[in-house]
Amino acid sequence: MTGPKARRPSRPEAGDGLSRLWAPWRAQYVRKPGAPGKGCIFCFGDLGATARRRRLVLYAGPVALVMLNRYPYNNGHLMVAPRRHVASPELLTRDERAALGEVVTASLDILRRAFNPAGFNLGANLGRVAGAGIADHLHWHAVPRWDGDTNFMTVLASSRVLSEDLDASFARLTPLFKALKAPLS
Repeated sequence: MTGPKARRPSRPEAGDGLSRLWAPWRAQYVRKPGAPGKGCIFCFGDLGATARRRRLVLYAGPVALVMLNRYPYNNGHLMVAPRRHVASPELLTRDERAALGEVVTASLDILRRAFNPAGFNLGANLGRVAGAGIADHLHWHAVPRWDGDTNFMTVLASSRVLSEDLDASFARLTPLFKALKAPLS
């Protein structure tokens, strides 16, 4: 476990069979923003190189953005979001949906070239009850998967082992995302 004051998982609650891993430092990341766009990790203007690296932003076009997930399920776990602050796909214009589809497709291609995964989990959690940590701003998760990535650590210790830190993943992916130009989004 990492992070400030990490605690051991508590014992399972009566009958639910789940252990709890308390990670209070994540509250800052998943806190519900006050006004639309305010405090949202996906809402920002132009960023310099230092700010892009700090925020893990790999691509920021006029309609879509791509960033590494700060709390990844696997190495290369990306989030693709519209630049416009909307909570659900039906609130996007047809052009926005098309541009986001192109950016998701390009992101999968880049992840294949960079990490050579055996497959992907690709999806969006719409609303807090569906598991969205940031429910106000629609975003898709692209999670590379490999044979055996759910190993004994996940099964027995409820822990994930990530073989590459975020800075190394960011450095690996940045040059590949630089090739994406505005016509995609």
